[in-house]
This record gives sequence, C-alpha cells and structure tokens, in this order.
Amino acid sequence: AATVLECLDSCKLSESNQMVLRKLGMKLVQRLGLTFVKPKVAKWRYQRGCRSLAANLQAQGAPVQNQKTEVAAAEADDDDEEYDIPGEIENVVEQLLVGLKDKDTIVRWSAAKGIGRITGRLPKELADDVIGSLLDCFSFNKSFCSDISFQETDNAWHGGCLALAELGRRGLLLPSRISDVVPVMLRALTYDEKRGACSVGSNVRDAACYVCWAFARAYEPAELIPFISHISSALVIAAVFDRDVNCRRAASAAFQENVGRQGTFPHGIDILTAADYFAVGNRVNCYLTISVYIAGFPEYTQPMIDHLVNMKINHWDSVIRELATKALHNITPQAPEYMANMVLPRLLPLSVGSDLHTRHGAILACAEITHALCKLAQENNRSVTYYFSEKSLEGLKQIHQELCSRQLYRGLGGELMRPAVCTLIEKLSLSKMPFRGDPIIGGWQWLINDSLRHLTLVSSAARQHIKESAVSALAALCNEFYINERGEADPALQDELVTQYVSELQNTEEMIRCGFSRALGALPRFLLKGRLQQVLEGLKKVTIISPEDVSFAESRRDALIAIAKVCQTVGVKGDGSQQEYVCKDNVDQIYATLLTGVTDYTTDSRGDVGGWVREAAMSSLMEVTLLLVQNEAELINANICKQIMCWLAQQSAEKIDKFRAHAGSVFLTLLHFDHPPVPHIPHREELERIFPRSEKEVLNWKAASEAFPRITQLLGLPAYRYHVLLGLCVSVGGLTETTLRYSAQSLFDYMKKIQSDPSALGSFCETLLKVFEDNLHNDRVSVPLLAMLDQMLANGCFDMFTEQE
Repeated sequence: AATVLECLDSCKLSESNQMVLRKLGMKLVQRLGLTFVKPKVAKWRYQRGCRSLAANLQAQGAPVQNQKTEVAAAEADDDDEEYDIPGEIENVVEQLLVGLKDKDTIVRWSAAKGIGRITGRLPKELADDVIGSLLDCFSFNKSFCSDISFQETDNAWHGGCLALAELGRRGLLLPSRISDVVPVMLRALTYDEKRGACSVGSNVRDAACYVCWAFARAYEPAELIPFISHISSALVIAAVFDRDVNCRRAASAAFQENVGRQGTFPHGIDILTAADYFAVGNRVNCYLTISVYIAGFPEYTQPMIDHLVNMKINHWDSVIRELATKALHNITPQAPEYMANMVLPRLLPLSVGSDLHTRHGAILACAEITHALCKLAQENNRSVTYYFSEKSLEGLKQIHQELCSRQLYRGLGGELMRPAVCTLIEKLSLSKMPFRGDPIIGGWQWLINDSLRHLTLVSSAARQHIKESAVSALAALCNEFYINERGEADPALQDELVTQYVSELQNTEEMIRCGFSRALGALPRFLLKGRLQQVLEGLKKVTIISPEDVSFAESRRDALIAIAKVCQTVGVKGDGSQQEYVCKDNVDQIYATLLTGVTDYTTDSRGDVGGWVREAAMSSLMEVTLLLVQNEAELINANICKQIMCWLAQQSAEKIDKFRAHAGSVFLTLLHFDHPPVPHIPHREELERIFPRSEKEVLNWKAASEAFPRITQLLGLPAYRYHVLLGLCVSVGGLTETTLRYSAQSLFDYMKKIQSDPSALGSFCETLLKVFEDNLHNDRVSVPLLAMLDQMLANGCFDMFTEQE
C-alpha cells in the first residue's frame, strides 16, 4: 500500500485538468488510507441510541435537558492507544483535505466521504486534529468594512460543509466540538460572495443545510439545546429568503428533519405546514406571504427583520432588494416599535451612503416601512407621525436633497436612484406625511418632471420602470399635496402643470411624449377640471401619424392609454361641460381618436410596432365603452358601436397570435357584458350562438385551431363580412404555417357551406372585390389577398361560376 501511495504521489493527479482522474485519485487515496488503519469502528464515537420519531414528537415542548446522552467515551480508552498510526496516514489526510478545495463538486464530495471513513478509524486525539484542520477550511477575517471577507474560496467552504456533515452523520463530531461547528454552519447558511455581475455560494448554502440535516439525525436534543434558537432562525431565514429555489427547499427539508428528530424547534409543526417543499418553490410567495406568517411567532420576528436589513437590502440582485423591502413592509405590523426605533434610524444613513446597491435597497426600505407604520397608526386612530421621531422625519425629507446635491441622479446609478426616490415620494404621499407647503414638495416635483424629461438618456431596459415609478409618484403627490380644503387645485399651479405637460406632448423626442402622456393620464380629477378639452386635444395630436414621427408607435400607444385613464378620472355626464366631463359634445371626438389607433399598421426595423398601438386602442375602447354603458349608455350611438365591433372582429381574424387573442378577449367582454348590456351590437343573437357565454373563459384565441373556425362564421353576418375578410386575407395569405393552415381550412369550410347558395356566394365575392379595390396600393393587404385567391381557386371555391358559364 505504501508503494502504491508513493507512486500515486509521484503522478500528481491533483494537478491534472481531468476531473475524472482527480476524482478516481481521491477514491484511491482514501482506500489506501483505510489499509493503514485497523478495520474497526472507533469506540469513542458519539452514539445517539433511540431514534424514534414518534417519541420525539410526543415529547414536543417537554423539557429535554434531563435526557441522558449515551456517549461511550468513558470506556473508549482501553484499546485506543494500543497501536501506532503509520506516518502515511498524515499524507492521506493531507491529500483529502486538499481535495475538499477542488474546483469540481464530485471531487470535493469524494474527499468528504474519505475524511469521514478514515476519521472513523483513528484514535480520538488524532480524529480531533483532523476536525481542527477541517475547520481551517472556513477561515474568514474581519476587514475594515462591515462585511466579512472570506479568505478561503467558496470551494473550500463547500467541501468543508460536506465533510462536517459526513463526520456528524457518522457520530465522529463529539458534543464538545459542536460549539466550534455551529457558528461556521450558521455563517455558511448565508454565504454569498459577489463575483463580477453575479455571485457564488448557493452550493455552500445548500451544503450547510445538509450539515443541519445530518446534525438533526446525529445528536440527542439535549446536546443542541444551547444552539436551537440560532439554528431554527437560520434555517427559517434560508427557507424563506434564499435567492435560489434549491437552497430554500434544502433548508425546508433540514428544518423538517430537525422538527421531527429534535422536537425542540419553536412552533416547528406550524412553520413546516406553511413552508413545505412546494410552498417555498415560489420566491414571491416566500417573501410576501410565508415570511409574514412565520414572523408572527415572536422567536423569529427580529432575526428575520435583521437578516433582511443586513443581508438582503444590499443584495446584488435588484429583484431580491425589491422583494426584501416589500417583505419589510408586510412584517412591520408584527414589530412596529422595533422598526421605528431601531431599523429606520439605521436605514436612513445607508440611504445616502456610497454603495449603490445598499443605497437603492435602503431608500426602498425606508419608503415601505414608513408607509406600513403610517397605515398602522391610522388603523389605531393615532396621528401619522406617532411612530416617527423628529430626526426620522427630517432624514426622510433629506434623502432627495442629499442625492441631488451629490449629483447621484446622473449616470448609470441614476437608473436605480430615480425610480427608488419616486417610490419614496409615492409612499410618503400615500402616508399623508405633514409636509404640505414644505420646499421639499417642489424638489420632488422637479425630480418627477426631470425623470420624464430625460427618459431618452437612460437604457431601454430601465425606461419603462422609471416612467411607471414617476407617474405613480405624480398621482400620489398631487392627490395629497396639491388639493385644498375645498377639494380644488390652486389655479396658478394647475395652469402651470397642465400647460407644461401638454406642451411637452409635441416634443421631438418620442420618450418625452410617452412620459408626459402617461403623466397627464395620472392627474387627479381636480387638476383636470376646466382643462379636459385642452388635455384631450393635446393627446389626440400625439396619436396622429405625421411623416416626421411615423415610427413613434410607443408615444401613440401611451397617448391612447392616457385618453382612457383621463375619461375614467373625470367621469361621464351627458349634458355636462366638455371642459369637465365626458359628455355628448366630446364623446364622438374621443371615439374617433381611439378608432384611428385600431388602424395603425406601422412597421419599422423592430417589426409590426403598430401592433402596440392597436392593442392599446382596443383596451381603451373597451374601458371607455364600459364606462359609458355603466353611466349613460345613450351616449353610444349605433354607428360607433358597429365600428368598434367590426374593427375588433377584423383584429380577431389577423395573423399575430398575441394581438388576435387581445382583440378576441375585448370582443367577447363587450358582447357578454351585462351590467347593463352594451347597446346596438349588430347581430347580437347570432354572435351569442357562435360564442356561447360558457366558452368565454376557455376559448384560446392564441390557438389558430380554435380561433379561426369561430371567426370565419362571422362571414355569414353582413355587418361583419368586410372586416373579417380583410383580417382573414392577411392570415390565409401569410407565411406562418399553423396560422395559414387553420385559417385557410376554416375559410374553405365556410365556402363549401355556401356553394349551394348563389346569393351568399355572390355577396361574398362582391365583398372580396371591394377589399381588393380599397387596398390596391396597400401591399400589406393586396399581396396576401392574391395568395389567398390562388389557394381559393386551387381549392375550387369558385367552381360554381365556371359551371354556370
């Protein structure tokens, strides 16, 4: 064996690039090591004895301190020292410890098992030396920053955890060593080291859960009692707040094992039921729902809050930061005093700190916690500032000024700062903070306007988020700080705001039009009062396609969305003023603007960008129509209703699945609306036969095989024939195989049905010719129409005419 070991050393397998060689080298080394020691089980092993789950669960909550531990250490001295350990063992253990730091998991796992096997045959003192060397895998040092900087790589931490679990499972970690191992294990459960744009450490956290699982099986409850509160909190935190689903599930399994084997985890069964393997699979559910339930148990509330504040609001992944702040909002009612007196004062300095991620998370956390505390105060009939000290209120006000003076809204960092501070403005406004008349309101308004005005300067990925945050902040700010006791706006402020926003709608930058369109859509009713016509005219101009802004599809989309929002805000009054309400004087103009949007087929290098406009126009038509139906249905005339339904039918027959599905959904919503029904729908009875109410939810418009057999039946209804045929020719003459196949088949089935009806066939052909005449110079329709005619002629759809001749 010694000779083989010598040869193996000379091969230097550990330096090989081939993972299989290194793994087999590990296996060989450990088996050679086993030949140097006696093949017997160490008598000093920790033996737990009875492991009945039933007994543990019956003993839940009973004192476990007086349970006896059955360690045979006392009698183990007799033959431990009877033989010498050969020097080669040191070499073997050294190689296995190095193997724990290998770059490949499979090699580390093999080395961990080897450590377990060999340690089980060593005398107690030598085994303890091995454990001491093993714990060196977890070296870390306190650096000048608050974080821990790990000296060893994540590979060493992972290998070390696997080895600890193996030793624990085999009873080779004596209770005297638990106090050294538990702190390491708790650190490993939150190990997360940033590397470049992402991080490493999910495998370490997963292995740490394995250590907890192994310890649950290995030790008597009495041995772990001093550490129970730390272990249970750490496992709950990992099961609910870990970024990776495999770690959350591993932590949940380890928690379950501890509840069953140890019987000492506080509220174990209740938590297990809420955070089982399947429940922790959804990260949003974990952060926003399960965490709130678990935080309801006092043992876990503070550790969970501390973890979110220390480890998650500064996380490298922005999704985790945002979820963490929402979780803090939801958990606040469980510990309002702690949040107000300890957490908020800690977050305020971080919200103007130097690290971008921490600053972003801290601002969002301040916003969410403040909002939660104010809601709680209002529910308990206290003043909104009940939980806040003067210093906290001042700190919240200072965040914007501080960032502005340090120019932190500029550059890449600004893409995170702008939406974060807009969220802060929104939450402080919703919280009804006593800042009315304070200069900070002007600063906040400046930030909202500036963010909307500079959307062109931010990356396309961040644009939508910044726009939505700014618009939400504007709505909340206006509702709280711009309304006087009589429920009216200050005339000078209203004039300045509305005029400024309307003038920006004609900006030469598309994104600025988008931002201010949505901003006008978000204004509250008291700011639109007396200015409705000015706003609608401004938005209408944005929706008109002119030669210089043909490709401004996004601004047209946002203007159409804004028109519907404005209509919903001001409400309906048939004989009211057109400066204040949707009324008989402006309803036709509103519909004309929205119906123009349904005809937008603009294409550019991005493809069918007009599709976004058509989708927004359809949604807005539905919202305005339902608004009118529920208030004053007589404002909808028969001609407008016919146009709406025909255009929706055309869109429902077109080739792009997403827009077809949206059109179909809107069509059926209007058709089946009951409170009260939409008036003047052409051929209502026939439509209800073709589209029964029972199938409204189950009909899949995206599937060509389901949509086209229904929509072609509308060819038999004179009012819809022209528009459905116009939509069908684009599908039947298109290039997409499935759409083409099912649309053509449905059309041919309809044609077969009317072969014996000369008048139906004649009117179909007249409509077909009319579609062709109207679109002679429109390649989007005429080219597919010719392709469709080719298929119809080949299919014998017009044989009846040739037979007559």
